[in-house]
Amino acid sequence: MKPTKFLLSAAAAAITAGAASAEDMTLVSWGGAYQASQQKAYAEPYMEMHPDVNIVWDESSAEAVAKLRAMNEAGNITWDVVDVVASDAIRLCDEGLAMEIDPDTQLAPAPDGTPASEDFGDLLVSDCFIPQIVYSTTFGYRTDLVGDTPPDDICDVFDLEAYPGKRSLEKRPINNMEWALLCDGVPKDEVYDVLATDEGQDRALKKLDTIKDSVVWWSAGADTPQLLADGEVVMGSTYNGRLFSLIEEQKQPVAMLWDAQVFDLDGWIIPAGLSDERKQRALDFIYFATDTQRLADQAKYISYGPARKSSAPLVGKHAELGIDMAPHMPTDPNNAKNTFLYNYEFWADYRDDIDAKFQAWLAQ
Repeated sequence: MKPTKFLLSAAAAAITAGAASAEDMTLVSWGGAYQASQQKAYAEPYMEMHPDVNIVWDESSAEAVAKLRAMNEAGNITWDVVDVVASDAIRLCDEGLAMEIDPDTQLAPAPDGTPASEDFGDLLVSDCFIPQIVYSTTFGYRTDLVGDTPPDDICDVFDLEAYPGKRSLEKRPINNMEWALLCDGVPKDEVYDVLATDEGQDRALKKLDTIKDSVVWWSAGADTPQLLADGEVVMGSTYNGRLFSLIEEQKQPVAMLWDAQVFDLDGWIIPAGLSDERKQRALDFIYFATDTQRLADQAKYISYGPARKSSAPLVGKHAELGIDMAPHMPTDPNNAKNTFLYNYEFWADYRDDIDAKFQAWLAQ
């Protein structure tokens, strides 16, 4: 997909017209409702403050690791700031493809002076990763296609008798393997120990075999919402923010299955190897875009929890719908009764090997 250029606001454009041509800064993200929330909360206010900068979006975050490896090999880094999930940030940091960040000198403190390292706390899972949101991968289901007893347990996904019809699952092992083991009787706290073995991987794939013929595989975050809207699947996994948009903004007959939602983190990295000028500009943007107010502002547009403790009390109503956003967050106590914590280190270590096995299984 070609990068999408967003126009500057009229005021910023007018300033720019009388100045030297604006320098492009390329931000990489995921497209859709999530990127739109970043545009409104971060990019537009930043460009108004910095009319010499023109933000260009590239929707390649799903391929960020492979593309940054290729750019590094070619000695031509064309991206300035990249939005990635935590496990990819760990891999990029380990491979020297992302810049290390000192949170207490390069990120904004909380309004009360609390250092960024304390404000982000345990979410700083890598020396190169600047957390932005807590989100979850969970299931949505068609309320008009599930009968009188809507699904309330993750293992209902594997119950074709009670809930006949197609399901959509992401075309990768992450989350699918964990859910399969949970629904094959593995205790939650033992899932990754089991998944680290060949036998455990085979066990997960065998469980997935039981619904394989009823699965529509997705690779873009927009796929499941569209499949649900079209009634092509009864239930499907995707990011909770995508389902929020489908349910609250589009008013589709869809509801959330929060059981065993998988918590994950998303945030920024700055590629290693930028010129000093581009690096300073990227750091300036990161300082602004990850401060307490900006992270709270993003939650006005999408139901992802801000990664800073100091941002949580500032989360209010949706900017356009006027509804309270807190009950729609994956971290809300009513939604977080049975969560599954994604293991970043495990997938950073095992991703390539299990990916290969999973793709071979898909091709069978």
